[in-house]
Amino acid sequence: MIDHTGIGVADVARSAAFYDAALGALGLRRVEQLTEDGQLVGVGYGITYPIFWIDRFHPHGVRQHTAFAARSRAEVEAFHAAAVRAGGIDNGAPGLRDTALGYPAGYYAAFVLDPDGNNMEAIYRER
Repeated sequence: MIDHTGIGVADVARSAAFYDAALGALGLRRVEQLTEDGQLVGVGYGITYPIFWIDRFHPHGVRQHTAFAARSRAEVEAFHAAAVRAGGIDNGAPGLRDTALGYPAGYYAAFVLDPDGNNMEAIYRER
């Protein structure tokens, strides 16, 4: 089981504004920040401890994919809307994904590219 993960970003402050909005729609918030010489160099998002980090220490531009669990279709939709409003690029509107493409039944998701081109997903698994 994964405890936490993260990605490198080119501009931590710019990406933090994006993730504040996108992850805020899923109930996550900044729980930790790292600074160096007064500059923001890392932000950890979570509820009580950081589960997802953005920072300048890891390579950026690698085009990662990260999927965040949502608690409802409405949360998936809120994530997508907030992420696009915050400058993300739509990479798949909210909706059920096609089982013929390998998605399991009830896979309700949305995809957005972050400021560095990483594919961020919110997913609600209907059971």
